[in-house]
Amino acid sequence: MKTLKDAKIGETVTVVKLHGEGAVKRRIMDMGITKRASIYVRKVAPLGDPIEITVRNYELSLRKADAEMIEVE
Repeated sequence: MKTLKDAKIGETVTVVKLHGEGAVKRRIMDMGITKRASIYVRKVAPLGDPIEITVRNYELSLRKADAEMIEVE
């Protein structure tokens, strides 16, 4: 299982499944990260947190803990 946290800079991945429960999962979905959404990894901070991505033509920063909940291919 590959998560968004494992994706490399410059890689485009597709969301397979969202893990997590309740409010956390809802917050991720509200940001536009849903099943089959395409995500481009723009930058990763020096210590790995946060991760800057582009999803649905807008830029987002995600915590590493949230990125681990997003299964991609």
